Formats: sequence, C-alpha cells, structure tokens
Amino acid sequence: MEINPNYILEDCPICRGSGMVVHEGGWNVQVECTDCSAHTVYVEYANNDEKMKAEEQVVTLWNLGKVIKSEAGE
Repeated sequence: MEINPNYILEDCPICRGSGMVVHEGGWNVQVECTDCSAHTVYVEYANNDEKMKAEEQVVTLWNLGKVIKSEAGE
C-alpha cells in the first residue's frame, strides 16, 4: 500500500520513537509507534479518496499527541 511521502510524522509523544502509518485489511488506517506500540484510533475508509482523508486524519492526530497506550496487563 503506497503512503503519501509528504506526510511528516512527529516523534512518538510517549517514548519519542518513530511513527509509522499502518493500514489493516484495506479498510482502516492508524499511526503506530515502532518502539512502544502507542497508536492513534483506527479511521475507516471505503475508497481511495476516503483513504487519503483517513491517512491525513491519523497523521494529524499523531502529531497532536492524541494516542492510545496500553500498559502491560491491560
């Protein structure tokens, strides 16, 4: 799946690791930290236009620090 190369992801707001745009099943997207697994909410999409908007939404959420982090045992 090709990701827009113009997206700029800030460091993870939890651990300062690298974020990565992740598509799951071809219908939703999130940004996830490659180090601590903190992530944004999933945003669903049904076609390429919605996919681009969904990617922009999760990148914006990530860069604002709006992430979910589960601790061990949760």
